[in-house]
Amino acid sequence: MAQTTETPARTPESGPVRAPRVHRAWFVAAVAFVTIIGAAAFASLPGLLIEPLHAELHWSRGTIGFAVSVNLALYGLTAPFAAALMDRFGIRRVVAVALGVIALGALLTVWMTAAWQLVLYWGVLVGLGSGSMALAFAATVTNRWFTARRGLVTGLLTAAGASGQLIFLPLLSWLVEHHGWRPASVTVALAALAVVPFVWLLLRDHPADVGLAPYGGEYAAKPAPVTGAARRAVTVLLKAARTGPFWLLAGSFAICGASTNGLVRTHFVPAAHDHGMPITAAAGLLAVIGVFDVVGTVASGWFTDRFSARRLLAVYYALRGISLCFLPILLAPSVHPPMLFFIVFYGLDWVATVPPTMALCREHFGADSAIVFGWVLASHQVGAAAVAFAGGLARDVFGTYDVVWYASGALCAAAALMALVISRPRTERALVAGA
Repeated sequence: MAQTTETPARTPESGPVRAPRVHRAWFVAAVAFVTIIGAAAFASLPGLLIEPLHAELHWSRGTIGFAVSVNLALYGLTAPFAAALMDRFGIRRVVAVALGVIALGALLTVWMTAAWQLVLYWGVLVGLGSGSMALAFAATVTNRWFTARRGLVTGLLTAAGASGQLIFLPLLSWLVEHHGWRPASVTVALAALAVVPFVWLLLRDHPADVGLAPYGGEYAAKPAPVTGAARRAVTVLLKAARTGPFWLLAGSFAICGASTNGLVRTHFVPAAHDHGMPITAAAGLLAVIGVFDVVGTVASGWFTDRFSARRLLAVYYALRGISLCFLPILLAPSVHPPMLFFIVFYGLDWVATVPPTMALCREHFGADSAIVFGWVLASHQVGAAAVAFAGGLARDVFGTYDVVWYASGALCAAAALMALVISRPRTERALVAGA
């Protein structure tokens, strides 16, 4: 997308220069998009590991689900500190190191023989690495490089994860079914390493690094590195925690994580397999969710630039809850039209919640919004972690996943109500009152 009029670019040596016809911010967003796609391989694998690990190593589904829950929890809890670390050390360094940690953790799983090793390698190492370059990465790139079109860019970068799922799920499921789970783990490691050169050579930390203003904004000098990253992350949390909107956003986003990453991404494949569906077919359905996730998330970003973020969230959560309540009666040995309708419907809603949630963080928390969103994301992943473990435990105890689908549907109804009661920022209320 081109910007025809921009604030002139500047360089310390030569002063203002003519800005490029296509703003550099779009190239940075493109690199971030490719990076998130490459790193999405690790998010595609956990649901495919449950049955093979259970069959080969005789670990219970609850035990495997616990390792996944550690991964998801650390993914979220690392995010706010990662946003602060990016302010201190720069985006490139943090993301490159994170990708290396992901690759190390995925490779080490190839030689594991005990359940604690799965928790350490996949839960801790991959969890820490993925959390360091998750949506906090997207939020930081968007906040630094864009003033206009933030909702659209947020939608595009969020959709990158779904695009990666679309690419890697069919490949990984084929590898698991025909060659075992170890080649799939190696593939995840190689995918993470493959994008490191893109990050290091093409990504830039701030528009001022190349003498430009952010897209749609005014030129500003690059701020000095912020020291005390951990302290700042905690300070921002304590400040935000004194507000009602933070808890409503965190609570609703925890339910978002519980009903997506924790439930569907982790347990859909084994649940479908329980009904006689082949693993490759179930993984293919998850990949199709990724197709429509891209459409839904980009559309949600466009809607967020134009409509009330609170109302969008309420609609998204309500529709998701309804769809989950229908899922238990749709699972069958083969794919049929009602299941395809669910996949399309659910895919459109999968992470459509991210752009309006980010927008509400910006509205309420301003310059600290990326770190606040990191904490909100932490709640998302804690919710996901709880259901990743609870889903496996429920399957072990009840012999079915049905109770988890219905409970998640009810939680989504609660999230819709929480979104509706989020207050508007004081400045917005003042403008409305003065109109």
